[in-house]
Amino acid sequence: MQRIHRRRGRRGSRTQDPALAPRRLLIACGALAASALAVTLAWPGAPYRVTTGDGHGRGLSQHGAFEGAQDGWDAERILAHYYPGAELGRIGPTLLRVRLQTQDDSSLDTYAEAGAVVAGRALEPGQVAHLTPLPDGGANVLVTLGCDGAVVWQGATDDPWVYPIDLGPNRPPAEHLRLCGGTGYRGALGVALEEGAARTVNEVDVEDYLLGVVPTEMQANWADKGAGEALRAQAVAARSYALAEQRYDYAQTCDSTDCQVYPGTEREDPRTTAAVTSTAGTVLLRDGHLLRSEYSAAPDGGEPADIDTFEIGPLPADLPPNPYLRPDPVPRDPRVDTGIEGPTAIQVEYQRIGGEQSAVGAPVGPELDLPLGAGTYQLFANGVIVATDTLGAQVVDFDTLLSMIPENP
Repeated sequence: MQRIHRRRGRRGSRTQDPALAPRRLLIACGALAASALAVTLAWPGAPYRVTTGDGHGRGLSQHGAFEGAQDGWDAERILAHYYPGAELGRIGPTLLRVRLQTQDDSSLDTYAEAGAVVAGRALEPGQVAHLTPLPDGGANVLVTLGCDGAVVWQGATDDPWVYPIDLGPNRPPAEHLRLCGGTGYRGALGVALEEGAARTVNEVDVEDYLLGVVPTEMQANWADKGAGEALRAQAVAARSYALAEQRYDYAQTCDSTDCQVYPGTEREDPRTTAAVTSTAGTVLLRDGHLLRSEYSAAPDGGEPADIDTFEIGPLPADLPPNPYLRPDPVPRDPRVDTGIEGPTAIQVEYQRIGGEQSAVGAPVGPELDLPLGAGTYQLFANGVIVATDTLGAQVVDFDTLLSMIPENP
């Protein structure tokens, strides 16, 4: 199985000379590639629990993953144990549509603190969009001041979606769409009809979706109890499961225990966010197709699954891309190639942290090889991103990089 890359970024803020001597840069990058990441794991002092009950017992056991992680198993070993014969693959930025069953048979009433867009109109902060689906696939739209205030505009649209002001993933809370009297959601919110009944749909980048799923399906504090690798395994299983689904004409999956529990942004936690980020784009495959990797909280640790009994979904290449974050495909480094065409680990990390708007700034050179075939690196205006099989893609600021250079190289 392919190694899951861990991305632990450090953003530099000081601007250094981008013409840093190549030999000194190689020495520093080589030192970084050779260094080990020490992680201190605390042992649990209290019994653990999983948030969604014991479940059906098929596939990954969350209790078993917890215990395996405490015994030193990494996410790859946990996944290999519970899904024998499955392969790890990679996907690019991918959109997912989620039916919000908690909103069934209701109109969509939503807003964002920073404003939003509906029917081609900009919503100012404080304005709320109310959408009711129409049989022709469009929606009636009512815009009010506040959730119950005066009407500002009303009309119909053939585009039944409310969009945040920036459709890219990993946006700040002020840009998240919120339901009146409810939680917030990343991405866009829309409406559809299913046999005459109103449905609300969240269209969201799959990585943003997982930020809400993983801390709901597992406890984020497992990261503090020596079981961070269990969270990483959960992120891969949950990503694969969701993308293998195709439940409805208007959405792939749902937000309840019928699918995976997804409460929007309300349970997001930095510890599970780290687990999602460090496995970004990693999925389980069977015969090249996404594996609907079932899992549960089987209390006895569970047993390896017969993955031939699990459903499979589309090929990774057939997934709906996220057009708001998708670097142009480039040839991958053969040392980390998974057989799936897509961006390099450095490009994925660069886009994840914000591209040219991030602390590292604009690129000042192409990706180059590290010494001794250890991996690759790319120089940016304010730092460097290094990618190796051991570290994954890691952002390093110039101060840290220069501190690794021997005094007399």
